Amino acid sequence: MTDRDVTHRETPASGTGGGVVISVDAMGGDRGPAAVVAGMAESAAKNPEIRFIVHGDEAELRRLVGRRKALAGRCDIRHAGGVVTMDDKPSQVVRKGDGTSMWSALESVKTGEAGAAVSCGNTGALMALSMLRLRKLPGVNRPAIACLWPSLNPQGFNIMLDVGADIRADAHDLLQYALMGASYARNGLGLAQPRVGLLNVGTEEHKGRAELKQAQDLIMAATEAGRFDYVGFVEGGDLPSARVDVIVTDGFTGNIALKTGEGTAKLVGTLLKDAFANSIMSKFAALLAMTSLKRLQKRIDPRRVNGGIFLGLNGTVVKSHGSADATGVSAAIKLAFTLAKSGFQDRLAARVAQAAVAAAPDAEAAS
Repeated sequence: MTDRDVTHRETPASGTGGGVVISVDAMGGDRGPAAVVAGMAESAAKNPEIRFIVHGDEAELRRLVGRRKALAGRCDIRHAGGVVTMDDKPSQVVRKGDGTSMWSALESVKTGEAGAAVSCGNTGALMALSMLRLRKLPGVNRPAIACLWPSLNPQGFNIMLDVGADIRADAHDLLQYALMGASYARNGLGLAQPRVGLLNVGTEEHKGRAELKQAQDLIMAATEAGRFDYVGFVEGGDLPSARVDVIVTDGFTGNIALKTGEGTAKLVGTLLKDAFANSIMSKFAALLAMTSLKRLQKRIDPRRVNGGIFLGLNGTVVKSHGSADATGVSAAIKLAFTLAKSGFQDRLAARVAQAAVAAAPDAEAAS
């Protein structure tokens, strides 16, 4: 972005009091910029360190931001007339994406103005533009999308990747996912020595495809350099368990698991609501259990874990659900803020490079 692209600036991007700057694509979500700005305001009200560069239609954003007291003096509005829709093909966006709010949001990360980007837009287009504008980290073949999965662990969540960046993954890709997932767990969840598991159809050594067995050998050889523990093969039932912190799989399997988990959470919520509304006695029981029910609802609410992070790029990008409301957008922004503040990107790049060099002899032997 150049100076002539800035049509309205309320405050410098770094904020008058410093802080962490998050670049936000305001135009890509299903609910429009109003929900995105509401999520920004919710985040700003909770955290005085956050500053924003928000990208989209300047006139509309000025109006929406002006209504939110929490955003006063904390937003840098950048005009971008184009919008990447959910129906746009990634190949088309790569060729014609310049001038869109998504492109502009990534540009702020590329130039170093912002520590991370957040978008509710088209996942495929966002990954394609991210790879084009930010490029892959040296040694990374396929970037991955990592998500948080509610679990029985003390931190409350496990990490799973890949959940949809690429449906394919060979043994070397799965090794990179393990390294990146472990780095994410250290910086995002505060785990000094994360436990990594490889998703398979069973925990027995003889089960699974050949590339999974090869990946297991590579991951085991990289534990010291990657500063993680390898727990072996894990099954679908282990995703929310306390046995593992990072679950590694290919994007096809991971995306199906993610969508299944989200659907199950909604089903449980609906069934509970129907059960307690069935009779006068059940309504009375619901009233007595209200505190516990609210705690459960909060624990399984998909909005709380909204935000898949793109790993393996020269910049931090968080993908929010396209249908996210203000609560969901706020959760994605919180994740972006946590990672940007921790210096996650620099640590991830260093860890991947170091571990890739250390694992090279083992990878060549396994091939």
